[in-house]
Amino acid sequence: MKVMVIVKATKSSEAGVMPAEALLAAMGKYNEELASAGILQSGEGLQPSSRGKRIAISSTGREVSDGPFQATSELIAGFWIWKVSSMNEAIEWAKRCPEPMPGEETTLELRPLFEMEDFGEAMTPELREKEERLRAELEGKGAQSK
Repeated sequence: MKVMVIVKATKSSEAGVMPAEALLAAMGKYNEELASAGILQSGEGLQPSSRGKRIAISSTGREVSDGPFQATSELIAGFWIWKVSSMNEAIEWAKRCPEPMPGEETTLELRPLFEMEDFGEAMTPELREKEERLRAELEGKGAQSK
């Protein structure tokens, strides 16, 4: 199974406070451990919401809003995508995470990604084939850009 590990934003991350060298080193070591275990699929830090945009989508149109966005506890400062055997394995790895925002309580939220099987009969053989073809194409492009 794949899970997205969401690093929730804090006042410091939203203020654009950059991590110290020690934290970068600790996170680098942690990411190496995840990669060596075959778990790490991807991961990135996000810039503050003040640099972002939101697009509200409805049947009547699209509305673009500029950041910053309120409710820091609902914002995301970064993420990983992990491939694990179970949610329990993801939890055990998450517990080993260095403190992402030293001095501030930080929340990691673990969310399973949908698998094609989760969509039942709505995922027809034709749609499955298209999805698999697209994923293979994207994986090929990722390998070429490295």
